[in-house]
Amino acid sequence: MYLAINVLGLLVFLAVGIIFSKNRKEINWRGVITMVIFNLVLAWFLTSFSGGRAIVNGAAAGFNELMKIAYVGIEFALPSMVNVKQMDWFVSVLLPILMVVPLFDILTYIGILPWVIKWIGRGLSFITGQPKFESFFAIEMMFLGNTEALAVSSLQLKQINAKRNLTLAMMSMSCVTASIIGSYTQMMPGEYILTAVPVNVINALIVVALLNPVKVSPEEDTIATMKGSAMAETEIGDVDANGHAKKEPFFSFLGDSILGAGRLILIIAANVIAFVALAALIDKLLGLINPWLSLEHILGIIMYPLAWLMGLPHGEAFQFAQYMGTKLVTNEFVVMGQVTETIKDFAPHYKAVLTVFVTSFANFSTVGMIIGCFKGIVDREKNDLISKNVGYMLLSGILVSLLSAAMVGLYVW
Repeated sequence: MYLAINVLGLLVFLAVGIIFSKNRKEINWRGVITMVIFNLVLAWFLTSFSGGRAIVNGAAAGFNELMKIAYVGIEFALPSMVNVKQMDWFVSVLLPILMVVPLFDILTYIGILPWVIKWIGRGLSFITGQPKFESFFAIEMMFLGNTEALAVSSLQLKQINAKRNLTLAMMSMSCVTASIIGSYTQMMPGEYILTAVPVNVINALIVVALLNPVKVSPEEDTIATMKGSAMAETEIGDVDANGHAKKEPFFSFLGDSILGAGRLILIIAANVIAFVALAALIDKLLGLINPWLSLEHILGIIMYPLAWLMGLPHGEAFQFAQYMGTKLVTNEFVVMGQVTETIKDFAPHYKAVLTVFVTSFANFSTVGMIIGCFKGIVDREKNDLISKNVGYMLLSGILVSLLSAAMVGLYVW
């Protein structure tokens, strides 16, 4: 019965995308159906096929090894915080980012990561039939994160029309940054974290194809090459006398990367502390009205129908609905921190859908980050269109998370 409900949920989530479409007549049904089938096969491959499970488990083990190596550096500076029975969340989850972010930046500097992004993006465009840049951007987000991908794509954003800019803003709600995956795998099952990442990429393309279908002519279906003044505009490097980009000296680049990683840690920590404290304050105020009232209970009631459609029993569905609401109001780290000690005891299906759902940046604070990023890149017309569609951005992020959780949940019981 629960499997049938899970299938029903998947169909309902797709139907919501169709119902709220800005232009149902322009939906590329062949492309959408192809992507749905492809993603269902991908979810099966990564969760139920031995080769796929081996790839995911190997990737998860690789990220865990990266974290162990990062602890060597942390132990050198802060031995009293590492050589303990239970490391603090800040030390075990966030401080390793100081090594992982520069590692990915180095791969970008020497050209390996851009090459991987380019060819995976081209392959994705060929398979899904989606515009080249949208496919390229989906892969770019998977490795770099939303604001970073937008920054290095500024030339393209200025060239494409406002509707395609809105598409990219909606897609930006659904990603995670590869450099933070290691932190996620310290708190949640790594195999489902690594499964969620590529499944989210395809679902982001499915959702924007439903909600904001845009016809792209062959002449427009190109990927701009960033060089010269465009590079300078995105602060990737200076330009020489001929207007071509000059590569920043390696150690200067590395120093900037490490400082950027430090800022990222402070931003995450500040957000988590503030959101958890504000949630506790809201619970305290609600408790004055009625002892039963709490933010989690209210969010659980609101999100319960969506959680039930994941094929969960009543008790698990209500708890899952609370986690869903908390994640959307705060961020994924808050929910991961709440369940990290207990998720190993969850039923397999519940464990899978919860992990996949929280593996994204879809929350209210991300909306502000994305709008702010576009403000610094595109003209007022494009930015105004994005600002007027905040509801669609949130809907896009939520639908991608729901679709991914439902697809993976079909194969894990």
